[in-house]
Amino acid sequence: MKIVLILLLSFGAVFGAQNKSYECTKIFESRKNELLIELGKIDEQKQSLDALKRATEDLLKKKESLVQGKGTAVDQKLAEIKTREASIKKMTDENKKILEEMKQLKSDKVSQTFAKMKPGAASGILSQMGADEVAEIMSTLNSKVVGQILGKMDPKKASEVTVALRRMPPVPSK
Repeated sequence: MKIVLILLLSFGAVFGAQNKSYECTKIFESRKNELLIELGKIDEQKQSLDALKRATEDLLKKKESLVQGKGTAVDQKLAEIKTREASIKKMTDENKKILEEMKQLKSDKVSQTFAKMKPGAASGILSQMGADEVAEIMSTLNSKVVGQILGKMDPKKASEVTVALRRMPPVPSK
């Protein structure tokens, strides 16, 4: 009887162990399935993240190339502007030179006219002008002619012209 009891207990223990083993296997299989589902979701998220990363990198590359293209265009425009500025400066300098030549020719012509006039007639005309204008004209005349014209002018006007002549920078005589 003892033997039967031992057999029954061992059989019960073996059967109970198998039953517990079966339950553990079920739990592990269930957990394995859950983990596989989670792994699938993680893999999908990783693929989505990779796709988003590639799209972001492509967009960034496009924007960088666009910015570089605009930078190149800006550099070209800047170079063009500098070229135009240099051209305008050159033309301005040439125009100033031409204007100075024209003023000099005009001044020479006026000076020649007053130099050929009699001192009395020249002083009558110059007396009607402003002292600075008269000084500008007289600065181009020979000092002998200037002295004769000033001698024929009203003393007050002659002194104003003399003061204006002194303020003027020296002009090379002809």
